[in-house]
Amino acid sequence: MDLVLRSVYVFVLIFIVTRVVGRRELSSLEPFDLILLVVIGDLVQQGVTQSDYSLTGATTVVVTMALLTVLTAYMSFRFRRLRPVLEGEPLLLVADGEILHKHLRSERLTIEEILAEARENQIASLDDVRFAVLETNGKISFLTSSDE
Repeated sequence: MDLVLRSVYVFVLIFIVTRVVGRRELSSLEPFDLILLVVIGDLVQQGVTQSDYSLTGATTVVVTMALLTVLTAYMSFRFRRLRPVLEGEPLLLVADGEILHKHLRSERLTIEEILAEARENQIASLDDVRFAVLETNGKISFLTSSDE
């Protein structure tokens, strides 16, 4: 039972940390970030299992994490009001060519990052952008004036 409680605690902790870190950072991992995630995974494993290296302990932790993941997805699917909490909400970054600086600050995004994403979508200028939206998966979607 101790392993289950530790798994639940770590699941909630990871959920909160990923919300605090922000969508954009998680969608564009640098090599250092990837290594850091692996190290965090190892630290989490040590905290959850302590010194239990048994197959039963590993199975208990994996099954608990899997069930919590499925439960979270089901809750998001079943209860519409929980979706913003569990998945986040899309955030408007640009409206009619105007950058919404308040939203950029809240997600710790720079104008240069928006411009780079626009260029990757073959958009030369933000003046051509009707809307730019930071999606819940961390990607930026653009709707240009010519899309209408």
